[in-house]
Amino acid sequence: MGASTGPVAGPSRVKQIFGGAAGNLVEWYDWYAYSAFALYFAPRFFPRDDALAQQLNGAIIFAIGFLMRPLGGWLLGLYADRHGRKAALTLSVSLMCFGSLMIAVAPTYDQVGLAAPALLLVARLVQGLSVGGEYGASATFMAEVADAKHRGFWASFQYVTLIGGQLVALGVLVTMQATLTEAELLDWGWRVPFVIGALCAVLVFWLRRGLVETEAFQKIDAQARKGLMRRLLAHPRALLTVVALTGGGSLAFYTFTTYMQKYLVLSAGWSKTEATNVSTVALFGYMLLQPVFGALSDRVGRRPLLITFGIGGTLLSVPALTALGTATYPYEGLLLMFSALCVLSCYTAISGLVKAEMFPANIRALGVGLPYAVGVAVFGGTAETVALGFKSAGLEAGFFWYVAAMCGVALVAAWSLPDTKANSRIETE
Repeated sequence: MGASTGPVAGPSRVKQIFGGAAGNLVEWYDWYAYSAFALYFAPRFFPRDDALAQQLNGAIIFAIGFLMRPLGGWLLGLYADRHGRKAALTLSVSLMCFGSLMIAVAPTYDQVGLAAPALLLVARLVQGLSVGGEYGASATFMAEVADAKHRGFWASFQYVTLIGGQLVALGVLVTMQATLTEAELLDWGWRVPFVIGALCAVLVFWLRRGLVETEAFQKIDAQARKGLMRRLLAHPRALLTVVALTGGGSLAFYTFTTYMQKYLVLSAGWSKTEATNVSTVALFGYMLLQPVFGALSDRVGRRPLLITFGIGGTLLSVPALTALGTATYPYEGLLLMFSALCVLSCYTAISGLVKAEMFPANIRALGVGLPYAVGVAVFGGTAETVALGFKSAGLEAGFFWYVAAMCGVALVAAWSLPDTKANSRIETE
């Protein structure tokens, strides 16, 4: 099992957090580059039909990629709880590199017909496997590395880098929109972000090999690493709570971040550039909010923040999305988006930490990763597909009520959850 390295403190803790966070940023950049550039590459992978049909096909593959996330959460969760957080983080970024490289060099529909969307699907399945394992492993790693007094603050950097990955993807898009013509983006420019992602993943692979395994993992007895699924199923309430929180939280997250760019183009009538610019500014502010809300949870507890998100999401989703669909001016859309993201921060800043604090160390990565991946695959990953489906049926407002209802489910889960700050399983180890 190896000798314990002792508590991680001072500069060493910062180095550990940086190592885990940098890898998380690249993982999520690769994942979100697909959504950010779908407006440009979807016509290259699907038969030339109307724009809505192409985007719907692209969104379906985006959603199918999420189906691999439970498998990734299971396999890499088991791997992290048996072989260490460091080993799982290194493996996940390797898979992401491979998936991004596949998209970067994939032939188009005009070149190979239906084999093109098939290859795109395979690449997204590999990426789904990777990011499904990344969430549980990184949430566990960052929660175990952090000190108890500032655990909310340090753990919030998981979502700082998660949002940062999306922000970098949008930043690459903004830069390319400013330097390339629309024809060049449609022809070959969409490949560039996936090349960047693959190269950055190689760099992170090297960086993660230098991480130090967490003390919490090293303390686990070898016998306790056996029969992990049986041990996990002995915590049914915690598993259901994670699924419920994730269902509402991830649906709201993907609605107000990933889908918002397309929503502003297809429903509010904005140009692609306007939608991208406003989304980028809103996401930057949202990213900066995460440590603030994480630190707040260290003072008031995790449960009050989760309840605030549940109430706000339930009551405000319908009016916020309705107003965004009729927003005329960029500043109007920005204000509405940022207001919704402030409410969402009450969930995202502490999302991974709350789940990590609910499980003992020997099943922590699996307990965080698997039910989270199930919830996000069913609800978060299908957000675009469901939204576009409602729109195609002429019932777009039905999607708004769906988001509100799932936030209500998260509210019920949060209300019934003992505050994990005061009842953290990490502190009992």
